[in-house]
Parts: sequence; C-alpha cells; structure tokens
Amino acid sequence: MSILNKKIAVIGLGYVGLPLAVEFGKKYEVIGFDINQPRVKELKSGTDSTLEVSNAELADTNLTFSNNVEDLKSANVYIVTVPTPINEHKQPDLTPLIKASEMLGTVINQDDIIIYESTVYPGATEEECIPVVEKASGLKFNQNFFAGYSPERINPGDKEHRVTNILKVTSGSTPAIAEMVDQLYKSIIIAGTHKASSIKVAEAAKVIENTQRDVNIALINELSIIFNKLNIDTLEVLEAAGTKWNFLPFRPGLVGGHCIGVDPYYLTHKAQTVGYHPEMILAGRRLNDGMGNYVVSQLVKQMLKKRIQVEGAKVLVMGLTFKENCPDLRNTKVVDIVSELKEYNIKVDITDPWCLSEEAQHEYDLTLINPEQNSYDAVILAVAHNEFKELGVENIRKLGKKNHVLYDLKYLLPKNEVDMRL
Repeated sequence: MSILNKKIAVIGLGYVGLPLAVEFGKKYEVIGFDINQPRVKELKSGTDSTLEVSNAELADTNLTFSNNVEDLKSANVYIVTVPTPINEHKQPDLTPLIKASEMLGTVINQDDIIIYESTVYPGATEEECIPVVEKASGLKFNQNFFAGYSPERINPGDKEHRVTNILKVTSGSTPAIAEMVDQLYKSIIIAGTHKASSIKVAEAAKVIENTQRDVNIALINELSIIFNKLNIDTLEVLEAAGTKWNFLPFRPGLVGGHCIGVDPYYLTHKAQTVGYHPEMILAGRRLNDGMGNYVVSQLVKQMLKKRIQVEGAKVLVMGLTFKENCPDLRNTKVVDIVSELKEYNIKVDITDPWCLSEEAQHEYDLTLINPEQNSYDAVILAVAHNEFKELGVENIRKLGKKNHVLYDLKYLLPKNEVDMRL
C-alpha cells in the first residue's frame, strides 16, 4: 500500500500530537484537530504555549488546524493522540479515547486507517476502541477500515530527544497495514522504527517502558528513606554506587507527569481483569505516591528541631510543574506537598517561572506569587528549573526568615549549604 497520497489527521494537539503533526506536515498534507477551541486559535496564530514547537517550526509545515469535525472527512489516515488519564480510583479513564473513536466513526471511509498513539493497556485498541468505530461507522474492521498502534515516546521539555530522533515502535491490524504504518512513520523518523508483531505487543511495550522506570524510582525512594534514618546522604551513596559500570543512575523524587505515574495503573488494571494481582508494580506505585507526605513529615521534623512554630508557619514551594524547564502541570506531585502542608495549617506560597498562572488556577485552584525576601519559615526546592539554579543559594536563602529551613528535593545546591536533602 502506498504512503505517497496519504492525507493525515492528527487528533489531539497537546504535547504528543502537535510535534507529530508538525513533522508529518513537512512531507504530507496534515490536519491538526482538537476540540479545544482556544488551543486551535492559539496554534492558528502561530504560537504553542506548551513550548514543544517553535513559531518557526509551526510556520514551516503543511499543516492546517481545525476544531470542525467536517474537516476530517478528507483525510485517510487518522492518528489519535488524546490523553489517557486515570480517575480518582486510579483506574484507567478511556473517556477521551472512546469519544475520539466515536467521532472518527462518523468520518472514516473505505480503506481508511486509524493509528492510536495514546497509552493504553494491552488489548484496548482492538477490544475497546475498534468496536466503537465499527458501531459509529457501520464499517467492518479489517475489511472496510484498518488500525495501527504506535506508542508515543514524547518527553515534554526535552529538546534533545525529539519526535524524529526517538526510535518508534509501530504495528498494524494486518501484515500489510503493519508494513504501511511502519513505512509511514519511517518516512519522518530519522532514528528508525521497530515493527512489532501485533498491536497488543506494541501496547504492552509502551506500558512497561514507564512501569520499569516507576519501579526503579520507587526502589531509590525507599533507599533514600532508609538512608535518611541512618543519617547517610543518599546522593553520596548513589554517586559511589554509580562508579560501577552497570549501576542505573536513578534519583529519588516525586513521580508525576502524564506517563510514569499513570501507565503502571493501566497495566495493573488489565492484569487484574485476567485474575492476577500485581505486587511489585503496585508496591512501587504506593511508595511513589506517598513521597509528598514523606517530604512534609521530614520538613516538619526539621522545623521543630530549629524551634520553628509549625502551625501558622509560611512555606515557599519553588516549582509546581511535574518536571524541570517545562510548563507541563499534568499529574504534578508537587500538589501533594502543598495539600499536606495545608493539613498542618501552614500557609503555602508557590512560585514557578515556567507555569502559567491561569493554568495553575484552573487545574489545581492554586495561585502563583513572586516571593518576597525574609518571608518564609521554610523553602522547598521542588523542581529543578534553570532559573532556580541561577538564583543560587544566597538569593534563595534571602527568601527565608533569619531562622528557616531550606529543603532541597532536587540536589540543586551543595549539601553543606542546605538544611535537608531528599
């Protein structure tokens, strides 16, 4: 099957969809679709608030933006990059994916291909999404339309690992479609592709990539708790162990974001439906999800040691995004620290040069401030933004009162210049 005459529609223009649409737009006619009208308007004006794509890159591509479903009817390849979050019970929430599938069922035609990139559990594409498309379209899967799965590997804020230089896993619902999907991605991915034997294999590969990282970070977080009780500096231990060639360079910390803190729950959900209750994966999740509370408990102990009144104290949290040098707030675990601090009747101020104030307000009902000097009983360095590094310890210390605690979660500052490290 030829890829030369393909017109591509990318559904969802967030951190994953937009960079992909821009790259495909350099070689194909591409429609970038999103139900978020302000987002479409912003992109039409030539600006990307996620900072994943520059204004020049947006201008230099054969890409049109739309929130009108009718515009999708001219496409013949649909790539779905909508969010797949978890709900309040830590169960997969496939609502955006199901709604996207319903919508595509109203626009697809004979021989069209739907490629899913959203993270799902093994089997979700063919068991959950495809029946929805069939019902809405009246077409028969693998007779009238086809499917593929190519898991996203976007790392928000990473300017080194971009769409084109990250190797891409591909798959298709028939051998011929698998080859077509592989060739389509291979036409833009410089790093090359890996064609999986089935859609389920590709889906499983995606969820274990981040589950593996989650479990490894959980181990390091547990070790940091042990070393803290033993009065040993965790970073010094990790640096010493890291001199061995095969020691993995993980660091303790908060595990948030759209992937690592979410994907394991997709895999454990599927495992439980087939009668297996995962132990290691869920233990790692519990440990990582509890790190916000652990950080606050350690801070409170240190405040008491310095005879700082905890109730009514003022604490500055530096950083709200889920990672450094990136405006992405999705599933940030800094909010766990904020919530736990408030349980102690502590007044919390938050500052973040990368975060949009409106988004912080909308997502978490939090207000960002510009901190004043000599104001805080404690300062928590929660995110390793370059701006905080450039401030240096002297200027950060000036934000605190004469007697205060400086807690460095990210090893931004020298050990002897802070009161606590994770």
